[in-house]
Amino acid sequence: MTLDIQAVRTAFPALASGFLYGDNAGGSQCLTDVVSRISDYLLNTNVQLGADYPVSVTSTNRVASGAEAARELFNAESVDEIAYGSSSTMIVENFSRAIEADVQPGEEIIITGEHESNAGPWKKLAARKGAVLKLWPATQLAQYPDNPYAVGLQLDALAPLISSKTRIVAFTACSNILGSIVSVKDIISAARALAVERGARKIEFCVDCVAYAPHRQIDVQDWDVEYCYFSFYKVYGPHASVLYARSTSLQHSLSSLAHHFLKVDAKPYKLQPGGPGYELVYGCTGVPPYLRSLTPEGTLKAAWTAIAQHEQSLLEPLLAYLRAKRERGVRIVGDEGAGLGRVPTVSFVVVGERAIRSPDVVKAFDAKGNVGIRYGHFYAYTLVDKLEPKLNVDDGVVRISLVHYNTVEEVKRLIDILDEVLA
Repeated sequence: MTLDIQAVRTAFPALASGFLYGDNAGGSQCLTDVVSRISDYLLNTNVQLGADYPVSVTSTNRVASGAEAARELFNAESVDEIAYGSSSTMIVENFSRAIEADVQPGEEIIITGEHESNAGPWKKLAARKGAVLKLWPATQLAQYPDNPYAVGLQLDALAPLISSKTRIVAFTACSNILGSIVSVKDIISAARALAVERGARKIEFCVDCVAYAPHRQIDVQDWDVEYCYFSFYKVYGPHASVLYARSTSLQHSLSSLAHHFLKVDAKPYKLQPGGPGYELVYGCTGVPPYLRSLTPEGTLKAAWTAIAQHEQSLLEPLLAYLRAKRERGVRIVGDEGAGLGRVPTVSFVVVGERAIRSPDVVKAFDAKGNVGIRYGHFYAYTLVDKLEPKLNVDDGVVRISLVHYNTVEEVKRLIDILDEVLA
């Protein structure tokens, strides 16, 4: 099953310029159809929801269809489990406030060093409630003993943290630095069993899928997860985020953030005070049809399979090149090997006698004028700060992040520039 890469690229007008977009983990390009829907909404149905006049009925139905689009991408049971927000950071901040009354002093919240959207709100909640924070660290991958930066989230580092006080485990399905996919279903199953065995009052899981959603299919029902979120602007849509909250958790774990007179105890509106940007929600409805159009089968499952296969053709040569530059001081940050357990978000540093600061590597790319990659900690501040040997956290890592509309030819361009930088 292969992608028609030229057909894919025509769906994204920005790609016609020939600019090489290599910073997709920070935000993907936007589909033509998404922009058309946003424009159509604003020009033709830009009225308040919930009225009985025809334009409002149309507007209300359009916004409702945005919840259905997200439900489909989550494989949630109901649209009543879907809340929209302006960003992932904001929606998790709202969520952490909604769950505050159901977290008791002394209970424990486990976080990771990954993107701060799934850490910062829990740190603040712990401070407000007298809860205890525990860090699930990224630890050395056994298959790469000679690379101290080859790290990842592993169950053996999580298991000892689970106790009778564990209340929330917040982790990522895919690292926006390491590019490695975490086995969400296995982690949740194992952690839940340990919590029950150790007598926890109540354990719930919040999974960050921001770096996962552009590459793989989410399945909240199969994962058995209570809460999950991603950003549509990294999945070929507009700048909006979306959170899944399982119906039972929505009703029994979360308090409403909405106006006191609104009866929303079983509705996701309790997590989105004031409501989302209507035109953006409607714009998100352009994403699932695009994905279904990628294969003859016309299903999301087939689309994500084809995307994963194509992305391996991008990942394999890039990782092979970086591995071959070990003597030059290149160290891949994360898993050094390609495979379906990894996405084409590739980070590295250049260390040793001829070390090159990450900003200086990126500066050489910037000078070309027709390619964009980035350096930094990418809001996974704690992860980068705890890497050993110590890195300058502000310089961070060099990150090349690709998606399915990138091409093998573009990877060759990236490698040619790296050859110049590392000469």
